[in-house]
Amino acid sequence: MASPAPVDATPLRVGRRGRVLAAGLVAGPAAFVAAWTIGGARTPGYSYVHDAISRTAAAGAPQRGLMTAGFVAYALGVGAGSLALRRALPGPAWMAAAISALGTAGVALTPLDTSTTIDRAHAMCATVGYLGLAATPLLAAPPLRAARRHRAAAASTAAVAIIAAALAASTLLDSQVGLAQRIGLTTGDLWLAAAGITIATRRHPHR
Repeated sequence: MASPAPVDATPLRVGRRGRVLAAGLVAGPAAFVAAWTIGGARTPGYSYVHDAISRTAAAGAPQRGLMTAGFVAYALGVGAGSLALRRALPGPAWMAAAISALGTAGVALTPLDTSTTIDRAHAMCATVGYLGLAATPLLAAPPLRAARRHRAAAASTAAVAIIAAALAASTLLDSQVGLAQRIGLTTGDLWLAAAGITIATRRHPHR
């Protein structure tokens, strides 16, 4: 039986531009979390536990503009940051981050309560964004492990487990969807932010 191909653990040169792009992995998720925190607090009757994050950006919602801006900031920041991740970490993790950004952009463009068709498109975009976020640390773990960065690999694996469990909970426990979303998405956001900080501050060897 043929042995599996080894994982290339050699990072590429990031450079100044890459470090600037890496800031998006911090700024984008931070803006997103700030938007749902402030938007939820300013929405009468809104529950962080029971209500989905997207409800604050629904058609007619009082904080729709703020939450939509949060979605857009995430999409732009993580989309830019995925390019830095591509240079810093071998493998397809950067593609998953880009997919998460793309799905979140779709969420911003398909506000809930517009129409049945738009609501379905919204759900599809949200699923794509969530799965992309979960896949990012999942795909990052092997090259991190191959590079002997075992703690980072273990943290990535743990993040995947939490995100996956939260996704399952948000599907099965409708009354707790808001809490489940926040646990899963915030875990992924913290992973992205940690990656961005690492890329921006770590010395990367030349290829």
